[in-house]
Amino acid sequence: MTQNSKPAYPAEFRQQMVELVALGRCPKQLSKEFGCHYTSIQTWCRAAGIRYQPNQITATATAYSGAPLNSNERQELMELRKKLRRVEMERDILAKATAWFANNKD
Repeated sequence: MTQNSKPAYPAEFRQQMVELVALGRCPKQLSKEFGCHYTSIQTWCRAAGIRYQPNQITATATAYSGAPLNSNERQELMELRKKLRRVEMERDILAKATAWFANNKD
């Protein structure tokens, strides 16, 4: 390994990226979100036999029946959205903290 090269991504991380692409997530978006190179994700997917298809229908999309939500489902949806916002905020804070600590190792 040269001085400028990064260590290889852990196998678990690579597998998660492949699974997300298999579920319909865009490799370019994943590369921006997780800070790895787009071509790396493509290589991992190619090795796993997974091809990104932007118009593929996910399991979530096929489960939707078009019926309006009942009050319990609506409440659960609101709670899940609130939890998602909190988790995204926590992720952003952790990413900023990680970057700060990486830059201030001295």
